[in-house]
Amino acid sequence: MAESKGQIVVIDDDEGNRRGIEMALRKDGYSVVSFASGSQGLDYLKGSGTDLLVTDLRMPGIDGLEVLKLAKSSDPGLAVLVITGFGSVESAVDAMKQGADDYLQKPVNLVELRKRVAAAVEKRRLAQEVRQLRERLEEKFSFGTIVGASKSMQQVLHQLALVAPTRSSVLIVGESGTGKELIANALHQNSPRKESRFLPINCAAIPGEILESELFGHERGAFTGAVQRKQGKFELADRGTLFLDEIGEMPVPLQAKLLRVLEDRSFMRVGGTETITVDVRIIAATNSDLEAKVAAGAFRSDLYYRLKVVTIAVPPLRERREDIPLLAHRFFEMFKNENDRPLLQLSPEVLEAMTEARWEGNVRELRNLMESLVVLADASIRVLTLDHMPEHYRSRLPLPAAPVLPPAGSSRRMEDIEKDAILRTLQQTGGNRTRAAEILGIGLRTLQRKLREYEQSPGTGDGQPQADE
Repeated sequence: MAESKGQIVVIDDDEGNRRGIEMALRKDGYSVVSFASGSQGLDYLKGSGTDLLVTDLRMPGIDGLEVLKLAKSSDPGLAVLVITGFGSVESAVDAMKQGADDYLQKPVNLVELRKRVAAAVEKRRLAQEVRQLRERLEEKFSFGTIVGASKSMQQVLHQLALVAPTRSSVLIVGESGTGKELIANALHQNSPRKESRFLPINCAAIPGEILESELFGHERGAFTGAVQRKQGKFELADRGTLFLDEIGEMPVPLQAKLLRVLEDRSFMRVGGTETITVDVRIIAATNSDLEAKVAAGAFRSDLYYRLKVVTIAVPPLRERREDIPLLAHRFFEMFKNENDRPLLQLSPEVLEAMTEARWEGNVRELRNLMESLVVLADASIRVLTLDHMPEHYRSRLPLPAAPVLPPAGSSRRMEDIEKDAILRTLQQTGGNRTRAAEILGIGLRTLQRKLREYEQSPGTGDGQPQADE
């Protein structure tokens, strides 16, 4: 049985019209339910997931305008096509003002009906896709997705919350791979500009003469190969955010033009004479020392101070090692889900190895390692150990200390080993029990029960971590 192209509700007190519309739309592959009164149709619409409502305007009892108003209040995204009597265009205009998407006059032309219905259903589908994409973006770039229990990352998150709602320019500084574009995206998605575009451009990846055209656009004939007018990133990002990555690599002549845009919010296309005004928020990022570039004459001091209205410094991963297990777990779970490996686990020794690694590539390097571990793991493997780690990560570990032997005739209990592992993991997560349970691969209730047992055990003080999410 073919999949339905959409669900449609038809409301019309004229049985002949109602049946004719219903049959025509069913032939086109839609699921159709019809009703003779507005009250019956409205009862069905509640929570039905209907894509389109087709309703007559003139009906006894609840008329079409009231049906339209009540249906839209319940589901603002519902597409509505109204049918009006011949010569009653004024009623159709009123319906359009109250949210109807389209109208048809009686007698209904079924060919035209099919066209209008197809357009309305497609419009609703596209609107749903845009809404779902926006929701995914908001989820992906919410501040909650920026992992960091360390003091330095908590400070970054605090700055983000303060700066995001403002119009201020932001300069993000940090080593390559620390997540500067993620920070920039989060600023945009949590700002009043989130409904408009976030456009990134890497100033280091594009030659200067091409970068100017990319930023400001050009007119036809402005240079060889300019066969038509082109809008630049500033125009396309109007009312949104422009992210200038690796801003320190921008050629000095182009820096002067960027400064004018920041000060006047206007510019001209390459080869153009028309002044274009835009409202764009600038977020810039760099992994280089801009102050040193200013001193060397490689970066304009006036532009530097105009960009750094707010500076957010993203710490390298080696300076926030307590965040490494949290990040590793986040990436590990993500790649497990993507590759359908739900049973795969990380051993504590792997987490320890990652905590001790140098991470020259920062968070990007850690992310790539977790993807590699999951993708390259044989289907029979359930727990990843040091043997599965690349050699250069294993070789960075310090030599294990000689084991302390227990007194003769005694042995260390498994319960004590388990307790040590739990308390060490809690310490790594800053006392966050939920994250500790995830890392340990046990349920939160199990972890809480174990901690209660430790508190009741002789010799266990009140110094156990108590923080949680």
